[in-house]
Amino acid sequence: MKPALTVPEPVAMVGRRLSRWREARLDDPRHSDRVAAILGALLGVSFLVCFLTGLLSHLIQHPPSWFSWTTRPAGLYRVTQGLHVATGVATIPLLFAKLWSVFPRLFRWPVADNALHAIERLSLLTLIGGSLFMVTTGVANIELWYPWVFFFPAGHYAVSFVVMGSLVIHATAKWATARRELRRHPAGPREPALSVAGRRRFLGAVGATSAALVVATVGQTVSPLRKLSILAPRRPDIGVQGFPVNRTAVEAGVTDTAQDPGFALAVETGGETLRTFTLTELGELPQRSATLPISCVEGWSTSQTWDGVPVRDILDRAGAPAGRSVRVESLEGGGRYRSSDLTPGQIDDADTILAMRVKGEQLHVDHGFPLRLIAPNRPGVLQTKWVVKLVVS
Repeated sequence: MKPALTVPEPVAMVGRRLSRWREARLDDPRHSDRVAAILGALLGVSFLVCFLTGLLSHLIQHPPSWFSWTTRPAGLYRVTQGLHVATGVATIPLLFAKLWSVFPRLFRWPVADNALHAIERLSLLTLIGGSLFMVTTGVANIELWYPWVFFFPAGHYAVSFVVMGSLVIHATAKWATARRELRRHPAGPREPALSVAGRRRFLGAVGATSAALVVATVGQTVSPLRKLSILAPRRPDIGVQGFPVNRTAVEAGVTDTAQDPGFALAVETGGETLRTFTLTELGELPQRSATLPISCVEGWSTSQTWDGVPVRDILDRAGAPAGRSVRVESLEGGGRYRSSDLTPGQIDDADTILAMRVKGEQLHVDHGFPLRLIAPNRPGVLQTKWVVKLVVS
């Protein structure tokens, strides 16, 4: 018969001390099961909304063959991405409050009761680490600050699945406890009034902090809250021609080529140039005016009135075959978003235009002069600036 496994006395002593420290902290109502359950439920909702809206944004920007995105309603992406950023910001106080409320529980002894419990405990490492990664990189992206070497959308997207998988494991393990705590009377049986009041003050402070952060940032897309959004990285009414610029012509290296008097737009297919259009020729074609939003993935958006030539009209005049996708290429020499693709459905929308003017003025070079793609219900990174070529597939 094998001897029973024993724990070295120094390790056991540390475990006993941690257990005593843990029990003392759990007497605080802010570390109670009910607080943990309420914060967990709120985090579950915010994580799910962030995940679904982020997944949608990723599919729109990097569409697989089976995915097709509609052009209507024209401002739908503005809503979904604004919701993604707002819930992400609201998640920050909830996440840190949840970690603080359950912190003593992380130091239990023994560490796990069985193999399944050990798996659940290990999943906390990826859940906590992944959650901190998501909120940290998300805030950095909003600020256009990238102190890392990986491609932000790909990293953010990949880690979101790790976090959601860990969340499912954790939620399954804690389902019974959370359900019991959320269903019972708020005061609980024989619970001291001071404990109830302390718990409510803590939850109220966390909720107020989340709401304040949302109000302080969401004005970059919700106009009525603009004056209250003191933490918003950008105001949608400030910038060249009255709205922001994420990437200038100087940063893109197109200042000279974009203002070349000999500029011409080319329409190509199969390596053959079907036709070129000078700016004068484009200006003589029937013009289309469309009021459409620029909706950036960082969370800010603004609606402007654009004037230009429908892409469908340009392709028809060039004799391009119908029912094909089109790659819209920029003068910019490099970068992940120097081109974007239009599906046949997007091309056929009359409001998909190559804009030459905004608010009745010639486009500033920082906003994409001589030509900027503007189409309904697209992320700002896909509204290609400094358009020089339409390549029909």
